[in-house]
Amino acid sequence: MSLVGGIRPPIAVLSVLLLSLAGITALVLGRVDNAGVPKAVLTSQQHFSEDGAIALRASIDESVSDLTRSAALFSAGQPVSGDAVLDKLGSTYQKWTGTAVVEIRTGKLVAARGETVPLTSVNTSALGDEGGFAPRMVRLKNGETRLLSFALLSWPGKPQLLLVASNNLTFPGISLGQFRSIAVVDRDGSILSSDGIPEPEQVRTSVDRKDIKDSRKQLKAFAKLAARKAQQDPRSSKQPGMGGYQGVSGSLVGGHVLSERSVAGYATLAAPAPGETTTASGLGLSVVAMVKVGEDPTRTHSLVLGLLAGGALLVVGAIAVAVLLGTVQRPLLRLFLESRRLTRGDLTRPVTVPGYGEARRVGHALEQLRRQLLGDSADATGPAPRPRGLRRVGTRALLTVCAVLLLAWSAPLMLLINRADSTAVVPQQLVSDQRERTDTLSDRVRRALNEGSADLESVGSLIGNRTEPEAMEKVLERTLDENRRYRSLYVVDSSGEILARKGKDPKMIRSHRVSDTPIRLLGRGGKEPVVVANAEIPGRDGAQLVGEFRVEFLNALLTRPGLGVVRLVDDRSKVIAGNTGFLAFQGLPDDHLKDLVAASAQRLGKKARANGVLYRENGVRIAAAAPFAGSGPAESLGWSVVSWQPANRLAIPEYDSQNRTVLAGLLGAAAAVACLGWLHIVVARPLRSLAGRAEALAGGDRKTVLFPQHHDEVGAVTRSLELIRQQLEDQRRQQPRRTPPQASAPQHYTRN
Repeated sequence: MSLVGGIRPPIAVLSVLLLSLAGITALVLGRVDNAGVPKAVLTSQQHFSEDGAIALRASIDESVSDLTRSAALFSAGQPVSGDAVLDKLGSTYQKWTGTAVVEIRTGKLVAARGETVPLTSVNTSALGDEGGFAPRMVRLKNGETRLLSFALLSWPGKPQLLLVASNNLTFPGISLGQFRSIAVVDRDGSILSSDGIPEPEQVRTSVDRKDIKDSRKQLKAFAKLAARKAQQDPRSSKQPGMGGYQGVSGSLVGGHVLSERSVAGYATLAAPAPGETTTASGLGLSVVAMVKVGEDPTRTHSLVLGLLAGGALLVVGAIAVAVLLGTVQRPLLRLFLESRRLTRGDLTRPVTVPGYGEARRVGHALEQLRRQLLGDSADATGPAPRPRGLRRVGTRALLTVCAVLLLAWSAPLMLLINRADSTAVVPQQLVSDQRERTDTLSDRVRRALNEGSADLESVGSLIGNRTEPEAMEKVLERTLDENRRYRSLYVVDSSGEILARKGKDPKMIRSHRVSDTPIRLLGRGGKEPVVVANAEIPGRDGAQLVGEFRVEFLNALLTRPGLGVVRLVDDRSKVIAGNTGFLAFQGLPDDHLKDLVAASAQRLGKKARANGVLYRENGVRIAAAAPFAGSGPAESLGWSVVSWQPANRLAIPEYDSQNRTVLAGLLGAAAAVACLGWLHIVVARPLRSLAGRAEALAGGDRKTVLFPQHHDEVGAVTRSLELIRQQLEDQRRQQPRRTPPQASAPQHYTRN
């Protein structure tokens, strides 16, 4: 018999699958992982720390690149004083706590602005070494840490100057909300800067001071643990196939007080693309975000549903397997044995005829053939009696009955039991995280647009009124290569005529190229939004530097895991950019989101604030909207970032239980379809065909040769029928041929 064919393997596999599924269902269906703190909350903290790491990495890298680019532009022009350099930097960028210009040869301080720069830690004699201009971290006497960035100012015939900028390691535009703290951690686990935990003198009661002390202690413990985990390879720190953040990231669970537990997320500063290295990613810094969440004591660990479902599957499976054994396998094996008995010449006993379907038809045909082998003619044996009632039920009907039994167990699990939409408890922390992360993302987009506008102002002011078009193109090309946020850069005169251009062809018509508005949105009614920044070039009679932003740049800013669908909308709630496919200037998908954007745009006090909402209409959904709120030219655009995601995609216990229930039903249905379909292919269809051929042979068809299609029970019966056919043919040939009697010759009478 074939190992994969025949009647036994499908039934055996079905029995094993159903037994295994019953055990798995009983053990897993009622289990709740992290019943106190849902896994979705831990994952959300991981994503929050990743957002902080991205914001800090982008801030450091942009700070270094802005300083280096500004120094290169100053060096390409006419010599200026150190005070002029710092004044111009201060008016264009407001990102450094302190700046200074030092003469490299003598170490003399030429100019300084803002906070005192710790120049004593700078060794000017080592600047010529490899990595001499690399940024470095310096710890001040008060315990704070500063990041020093360097750039070279060099003019022919003038002493070389060192431009130094000092930055604190704070997070730009991170919305913490309530009860959350965030910290920057070095390789040793030391906290370099932190935010979110007040100082003890800022609270009044001893209970609050104790809470602050415990929070700082817990944050330090998280920092040490995160520093150890940050040493692993990013590829081994995540589950296979997760992808997403390029650095090491994860979540941590700490101690709890009463009904609250401290949880944290951590993430290392990593380059935006695999294989790349940036200034910030080489500093060995990590971000730790900690929050206290409430545990739900009402969630209990119950296996009752799993035990009931597993027991029901055992009963249903036992009935289905018993039906297959009693009405399909046993009759077919009996036919196999009876057919072999006839081929061996044992014709004394009548054939035992099964009671149902095709097997009954084959049994009657075998009985007729037995009698024909004993000498009866095909006409004498007569046709098989037509079955009536339940005896007409065939193998396909029996398989259908078994399928209905198994699907009667699977269908309720897939469609009815453990539905979570009406009972799911979505933690409030998830709604808060959606709001705060959307607010952080909104601030990130606003800062990116402001940075682009500031870059144009810096480049435009350095072009001046003496730069020739050829030199302009070199400046534009270098700016375009250093900064990938623009699709096109060009200089226009007061009438909009292009004087120099680099990048792709402009999308704006000539009359729209000159404007007093720093950042504009054009292209309404077209296929693609056009975001444009303008900066005036001093001394050129109204000439301006124009930069068109790439839509892909805005889309990349909105791509963050764990936020669902993210859209950047204008002041009319029309879509400008998104992290998934969208149509330019299309509306939001429903009125709830439109109302949410409108509500978040309303000013409460001095500025508008982000809002987060949980909807339970047409499925549970978390949504948040955050308007541009802050300084810079981008604020006047009135844009907002809106995000939403269905709750059933989050690792919430109710949805985890629902997913396990649906999975159990799907596995049961898959096992039934696979094994019963297997039986239909290898048994039911061949047996139906065999019944017709056996009846034809019993009816007198001796010319049709019977070939077995498979080496199984049905094939064995077919081979036996072929042997019987051959025996009947031999028997017919051996019978004496009867000749018809000859007619007597006619007698002739004569008349006398």
